[in-house]
Amino acid sequence: MESGHPPAREQETLLQQITNFPSIFWVANWMEVVERFAYYGLRSLVPIYMVLAYEHGGPQFDHIQKGIIFGWWALVQSFLPVMSGGFADRYGFKLSIGIATAVKIAGYLLMGYAIEIGAALNGGDLATMKGAAGGEYTFPLFFTGAMLLAAGTAIFKPGLQGLIAITIPKRKASVGWAIFYQMVNVGAFVGPLIGGYLRVLDWKDVFLMCTAGIALNFIPLFFFKEPSKEGGELENKGPLEILKESFMGLGNIRVLGFTLGFAGFWFMAYSLWDFLPNFIDDWVDSRGLAAWLQSWVPGDVPVVNNGMLAAEWMVNFNAFLIMFLAFAIGWVTGKMRSLMAIVVGIFVASLSIWMLGQSMDGWWCLLAIGVFSFGEMSASPTKMRYLASIAPPGKEGLYMGYVNMTVGIGWSILNFAGGHLYENNADKVNLAKRHLQEVLDMPTSAVSGLQKTDVMPTLAEKLGTTIDGAREFLWDTYAPHQMWTYFAAVGIFSMILMLLYDHWAKKNPLPNED
Repeated sequence: MESGHPPAREQETLLQQITNFPSIFWVANWMEVVERFAYYGLRSLVPIYMVLAYEHGGPQFDHIQKGIIFGWWALVQSFLPVMSGGFADRYGFKLSIGIATAVKIAGYLLMGYAIEIGAALNGGDLATMKGAAGGEYTFPLFFTGAMLLAAGTAIFKPGLQGLIAITIPKRKASVGWAIFYQMVNVGAFVGPLIGGYLRVLDWKDVFLMCTAGIALNFIPLFFFKEPSKEGGELENKGPLEILKESFMGLGNIRVLGFTLGFAGFWFMAYSLWDFLPNFIDDWVDSRGLAAWLQSWVPGDVPVVNNGMLAAEWMVNFNAFLIMFLAFAIGWVTGKMRSLMAIVVGIFVASLSIWMLGQSMDGWWCLLAIGVFSFGEMSASPTKMRYLASIAPPGKEGLYMGYVNMTVGIGWSILNFAGGHLYENNADKVNLAKRHLQEVLDMPTSAVSGLQKTDVMPTLAEKLGTTIDGAREFLWDTYAPHQMWTYFAAVGIFSMILMLLYDHWAKKNPLPNED
């Protein structure tokens, strides 16, 4: 006899939904926290490290080389899961996580010691020759380490996310994925927080911290049993058949349409993570922000460049907000259709990216990062919820692999194109060199002979101003901030594509499509 009341499960409060997940869900989330701690402990700092001057112990790559590294990093990390996701479904999530952890350890160590290894191969004296001592070897060694880290992450993601997908009851999908995304950002917040302190002491400490951190993920593998999965199409297939199945899935109109439409969001998101640290380091005056933080934070906050707040601490405001608000925003977006929540998120993110180019003030930059975070919380966790809702039984890991493919398209295009854009139109030192040579008629040989750290002082002297004054002069003269308007335009285009995809999806719905 019907009571006229909705089923009990529909009356669950937010707190009940959070506390009623199975234990393996929380173990998986803990492993994600550890992995993200290590990954973002380096990832948020490495854009600055890659272009760090020789005399400060960095490899001093240019932004084009940096773009090449990140572009290939994007392709490996984002497209390999299309294959590794199917293997995780077939051979087990625990095995995938274990292999990924070992590969990532190798990547962290090789990146951290590329200069020293390169110097040794080149016959350099490690005691006195840092940076340039590696010569021709440093870039390929660092590149190889980055690819190992990318490959390890690519193997880890679908294994871990597939484990999450099969443990979340469908009625709790929105809150479950929001909790997962919140756990991602707990690790993503703490890693850069500690890394920011360590890099002021010694950059090598950052790489060693990440190596030790990710090694902790071997421990939980001994304490939970591989969960049983609903029998699916990949259950009895061999490696070549799984590989074929993975690539055939790319032809699915839903997978392809969603992937292409959502790629523009990741173009913007990675501009925040790959280019904003350099932009802050070059252009943003964050001394007021650093002074305010110093009055609240116990101990010293990490400052660089005569009192500027370390860029990774500013970008880390993104993870800070998500860490505390993701599940609440997930509860709100759970009341919306997935695709509409994504469209709203892309619009908010586009607005924030445009804001980044409107001022050199550190507080304004922090506000823009905060606005982006709300867009990200609406769009990014929802992508996993949406793809999980259209994944056939037994293909949860494979479809979580497809999640990463849309990341790879936007991320790789950003870096292959953006590296040239930043190198030629936004790098402070390069713009200073251009002005010294083309406007102030300083001989080309003299400009080329300057150490990287001497360029801005030389320009300031020639202009009869301070280094701050020279920076503001370059900002007004060469408009390096214009790049953010271009990046925001990509986001608006992505939003339009997602609206078109949503229109098609509503006309061609699947039974479980959210």
